[in-house]
Amino acid sequence: MKKISSGIVVSRRALLAAAPVFVAFGLAPMRARAALTTTDRADLKRVQDYLNGIHTLRSRFEQIAGNGGIATGTIYISRPGHMRVEYDPPVSILLVATGGRIWYYDKNLEQVSFFDLKDTPAWFLLQDNVTFGGDLTVDDLQHASDVVRVTVTETKNPDLGKATLILSDNPLELRKWHLLDAQQKTVTVTLDNPQYGLPLNPQLFYWTDPRPPTARDNG
Repeated sequence: MKKISSGIVVSRRALLAAAPVFVAFGLAPMRARAALTTTDRADLKRVQDYLNGIHTLRSRFEQIAGNGGIATGTIYISRPGHMRVEYDPPVSILLVATGGRIWYYDKNLEQVSFFDLKDTPAWFLLQDNVTFGGDLTVDDLQHASDVVRVTVTETKNPDLGKATLILSDNPLELRKWHLLDAQQKTVTVTLDNPQYGLPLNPQLFYWTDPRPPTARDNG
């Protein structure tokens, strides 16, 4: 359980459900798969090296939930450990990952909450070093028609969910991720014209309470 600054206690599951782009980084129960071939291992090494070569990302995105709900916005990533997600109206949520925490701001409710980055699936893309076979267990790998799909679970917590990264090939580029969570709910996030390696203003990842003074917690 995490306490938000207005004094309300909410569960980690509720926070993630309200912030589905973070859920979309999430992971689900692992299923058995055939042993990796030499070609599979070579593909995984390429994908792992590619992910570790991402230092910054700015992209528009479209998010589609399994119930048909659609949201759009802009995502910024600066590895390691920094992310900013700005949803377009009518979604009123702002997310900022910095300093080992994720800050969550609901503009309509004027409510701020936070939780540890390590307590969320967001560490997957924000960690300093992505390692398949280490923190991440590979559940499935498919490579066809210039598309590579890698499905992973968190090694220590495989019950959290299952994530499939979808990359275009020749050259490799992360284009989409798909989630199937433990409750069989799905979320798909598609990047629209992602730009990698751009200099990003560090202030994007600074957190200051955006609420008016009257809405802030005096305690």
